[in-house]
Amino acid sequence: MRKSCEVLTNEQMREADRLAMASGMADTTLMEHAGRGVFEAVTKRFSPVPTVVICGPGNNGGDGFVVARLLAKAGWPLTLGLLGKRESLKGSAATMAERWVGPILPAEKTRPEEAGLIVDALFGSGLARPLEGTARLIVERIAASGGKVVAVDIPSGLNADTGHIGTAAAKACLTVTFFRKRPGHLLFPGRTLCGETIVADIGMADDTLLSIAPRTYQNGPAFWGEDFPRPHPEGHKYDRGHAVVVSGGPRHTGAARLAARGALRIGAGLVTVASPREALDVNAAHMTAIMLTKVDDGCDLARLLADKRYSSIALGPGAGLDETTRTRRDAALQSGAGVVLDADAISISGDDPQSLYDMIAAKPDRPVVLTPHEGEFARLFPDLAKGYPSKLERARRAARRSGAVILLKGPDTVVAAPDGRAVINSNAPPNLATAGSGDVLCGFAAGLLAQAMPPFAAAAAAVWCHGMAGQVVGAGLIAEDLPDAIIEVLKEIDRSVKQ
Repeated sequence: MRKSCEVLTNEQMREADRLAMASGMADTTLMEHAGRGVFEAVTKRFSPVPTVVICGPGNNGGDGFVVARLLAKAGWPLTLGLLGKRESLKGSAATMAERWVGPILPAEKTRPEEAGLIVDALFGSGLARPLEGTARLIVERIAASGGKVVAVDIPSGLNADTGHIGTAAAKACLTVTFFRKRPGHLLFPGRTLCGETIVADIGMADDTLLSIAPRTYQNGPAFWGEDFPRPHPEGHKYDRGHAVVVSGGPRHTGAARLAARGALRIGAGLVTVASPREALDVNAAHMTAIMLTKVDDGCDLARLLADKRYSSIALGPGAGLDETTRTRRDAALQSGAGVVLDADAISISGDDPQSLYDMIAAKPDRPVVLTPHEGEFARLFPDLAKGYPSKLERARRAARRSGAVILLKGPDTVVAAPDGRAVINSNAPPNLATAGSGDVLCGFAAGLLAQAMPPFAAAAAAVWCHGMAGQVVGAGLIAEDLPDAIIEVLKEIDRSVKQ
C-alpha cells in the first residue's frame, strides 16, 4: 500500500466512513475528531477574531457545530448560523447541535462581511449538485465578504470528484479535509479555491484502504520512490540505459536538445540526438556529453533502433507535422525501445488514431508514454475531450483506449495507466508555462524509461521532478534552467525515500 498519497472519490470516502463505523467507531466520534481537526488547524494559524460558522443541514454542518463549540470555549467571539431548521437535523449532526449551548441564527441572517474569519461548514464533499436558492446566496455572500474563509472538507459548491464549480463557491485560504484528499482538492479550479489543504487524522485506520482499493494518488516520491532508478556502486553507464531523442530540421533543433539534456540529467547513462543531415552541424555546435548521429527518415531510425542497446526514444519536440514524423513514429513504435511521443508526434496521429493504438497493441510489453497538452489531447481523442469534463476521467479513458500511459499536461497534470491507476500532480509552479518546458519534461520521461523504470511510475516521476525543478529555479525560469535544477531535486528524492 502507498501510505498517505491515496486520493479517494466521494463514494470511496463514504465507504471508508461505513467501514470505520463497522469496526466499532461511533459516527459521533468521527464527527468530534473532524471538528477538532478543523479547530486545531484554525487556532494554529489564526488569532481570535470575530468569527462566523455557517453550518449546513447534514454531517458537514455537524462538523461545524463541533468547530463552533471548541472555538467558543477557547474564547473566540463567534456567531453560528444554520441553513434550515434545527429540528430537521438528524443523527450525529443533531447530537452536535444539542451540545452547542449558544444561539443559532438562520444562516441567511449571519453577516459574513463583518467577520474576520468565516468557517464554511455548509455542504463539503457530499454535495454533487450545483448550489441553488438560499444556499447559493449564502455562498455568494461569503465569497464577496472579503474575510478569510476556512472550508470544512471542501469549499461548498465545489465538486469533490472533478474540481469543478457548479454555480458558486467561495475561495478558502484553508481547507481541512479528513482521512485522505479527494480529486477536487488537487484538480483545477478546485485546487485554487481550496487554498492550503491539510488532511486531519480522525482516527480511521489506514487498513481501511485495503477494502476500498483506491486507484488514484497524489503524485510524489511516496508513490514511485521505491522504483526510482539509482546508480549501483559497481555499475557503469551502459547499465543506466541509452536514450535517443529525435531532432527536427535545422530551424527546429532546440527542442530536441532540451529533451536530450533532460534525459541525461535525470540519469540516463548515454543520450544520442538522432538528427537529419541538414541539422547535424547546428546540433554538434551545441552539445558535448550528448552524442549525435544522422537519421533522415523512418528507415534510418529503424536501422538505428535495431541495436537493442538503445533503451528509449523520445520523438515529437520540434519534429514537424509531416510524413517524415509519421514514418519516424512508426519506426519508434515498431522497435523494442520504450517510447515517449510528444508534441508533433501526437498531433500527426490525429487523422488516424486507430493506427497508433494498433501499433501500441502490437507490442504490449513495450512501454509507451503519450504527453499531450489539452489541445493535442483533443486532436487524438476528440470524443473524450468533449464528453468528459473530469480531467481524471478523460486521462483514464484515453489510457485504456490507447494502451499507453497518458501524461495529460497542465497545472494539474494527470498521469493515467491503461490498468486504471492515475496520479494527480500538484507541485508545478506557474513559471513552468514557458517555451521549451514541455520538451524538458519529455526528456525526463525518456531518461527514466531508458533506465527501465516502469512506464507509469516513470511518467509520474518525470512530472513531479519537472514541477520541483521549476520550484528550485523560481522567478525568471527559462527551459534551459530545468535540466540543471534537477540535481537538487534528485537529492530531495533520496532524502524523502530514506525517511
